[in-house]
Amino acid sequence: MKKVYCLSSCDTCRRIIKEARLKEKGFEFQDIKTDQITPVQLDEMKKLIGSYEALFSRRAIKYKSMGLKDKKLGENDFRNLILQDYTFLKRPVIIAGRKIFSGSETKFSN
Repeated sequence: MKKVYCLSSCDTCRRIIKEARLKEKGFEFQDIKTDQITPVQLDEMKKLIGSYEALFSRRAIKYKSMGLKDKKLGENDFRNLILQDYTFLKRPVIIAGRKIFSGSETKFSN
């Protein structure tokens, strides 16, 4: 599987996709704002990366506005929040076979 979960309106996502030349490499793209990720997709990402927390974005505006920074969150909390609102997914998430890369610090090659 070669797939990218991203926001088409996100400059950082577009930059990473362009720099890594993912369109030329035949990746499938899913805009998570218009085509929400499913529980099955999120569980597969977690299986590859190791935890829901690794997929969770603490940069999301709602993270602070909902007071989440002051709460102790567990794996189920991270999973539920990501499924409730696409902004909680650290993006882009790039899956290439059994490898996964997540976030703007993504160092993706090949």
